[in-house]
Amino acid sequence: MTARLRESLHTAAADVPAYPVYKRALATARRSRRRTALGAAAGLALVVAAGALLPLTGGSPVAPAAGAESALPDRLGLPPFGSLHADDWPHLGPASVIFTGQARGLEHGEEGTVIAVVGTDDRYRIIKSGGVNEHAGEDTVLSPDGRQVAFMPGGFWDPKVKIIDLVTGAGRTVTGGVPNTVMAEPAGWSPDGRALVVRDTVVVDSQGSAYRDVLTLVRLDDGRRVTLMDGSEERSIPVAFAPDGARVAIQTGRTVTVTGLDGRQVASFALEPETELAGKGAWSPDGRTLTVTRRDGDRWSLRRLDPGTGRDLGALDLPAVTGVTAIRLLGWATDGSARVVAYRPAPGARAFDVPLAMDERLAYGNVGTVEVLALHSGTEQPATLLTAPRDVAAIDVADSVVRSGQTRTADPPLGVGPRFWFWTVLGTLLVGGVAAYRNRSALALWRFQRRARRGRA
Repeated sequence: MTARLRESLHTAAADVPAYPVYKRALATARRSRRRTALGAAAGLALVVAAGALLPLTGGSPVAPAAGAESALPDRLGLPPFGSLHADDWPHLGPASVIFTGQARGLEHGEEGTVIAVVGTDDRYRIIKSGGVNEHAGEDTVLSPDGRQVAFMPGGFWDPKVKIIDLVTGAGRTVTGGVPNTVMAEPAGWSPDGRALVVRDTVVVDSQGSAYRDVLTLVRLDDGRRVTLMDGSEERSIPVAFAPDGARVAIQTGRTVTVTGLDGRQVASFALEPETELAGKGAWSPDGRTLTVTRRDGDRWSLRRLDPGTGRDLGALDLPAVTGVTAIRLLGWATDGSARVVAYRPAPGARAFDVPLAMDERLAYGNVGTVEVLALHSGTEQPATLLTAPRDVAAIDVADSVVRSGQTRTADPPLGVGPRFWFWTVLGTLLVGGVAAYRNRSALALWRFQRRARRGRA
């Protein structure tokens, strides 16, 4: 190469603008970081939207058939891991059944209870309560129309009751307004669902060695309270409203007391041995008689009493139930049949053909599972309407479902629920985002080198 040519090439090269390698690399890295951040934000937004819109795994993707809102499922499953809560969106709507027990998924923490709520289309929701071994139908109750669930949010030393509206997802707390209360429990709904009976456990002495029950009728619309019973040192269960809602029958120990909604006592009488007020459905459909359960060995039958005097009016023409720890009457169907909960004994539980207090008969350790039976007049055997998994020990059914007398083929959900998928995807994105941020320089260099290779190609 001659000196003249060399000089010409140097002159031409001097006129060519230099490529800003460092500045371009820095700009590329900044663009990559911005795109990564925007992608992560978009991913999180999608996850949140999916968690809100994702239907419950195994639930019906179509609207329930006509009449399904008042039909009893023929079997129960267990709530899947990661089930939505009762107040989560999309809202469940009226429930047909709630249940509790010691089966998988029905306990949380060391002593908390999980209340399973079953919708009309087999969507399952859960409510986490702080109460210990809460019993559906006893201290956790479903409103007559299935729209509201009342339960103990904190258990002992928490003197309030929480109510969740399954249609709106709204929650509220109510109290009996009783001083020195150490625990408040819901005991029963009025037939119109506008009032709730709250059972307060009140300290009697300064040492806390004795307690008494106070039952208060709380009207939910205006908060008015009426004391139905005060002073008993024995637990007041069950509480049964007359169909017209004008009277309440309450069993305390071996005594049944009938009161008006103003708190005035209408009648009081003692029960015979091995006889119990039948349950929340103890009143006959016309409100003229009360129903009690009578145990004879391992046979449980229903009998009628005069609500004014307690006089025995004879046995009902219904089949007896055998092989159970106890039965509770849910109510009466439109065809005249009685719908009862049968508590089947747990394997190895103590013998139940001997006198035993009802709270012992229904204790979780003594109940293996529950069934809902139909007792039809003139038949010899009960008809099984609903079965439940092992260790489902308590159940409550909406009054509207009991009255309809309808059952449906159930399809309980399987697998895992939406909350599992939501947190799994969110956790994956968060871990990936953190890893990308910590290695942002290496990622930027890799992207720059990749573009450089493409440019050379």
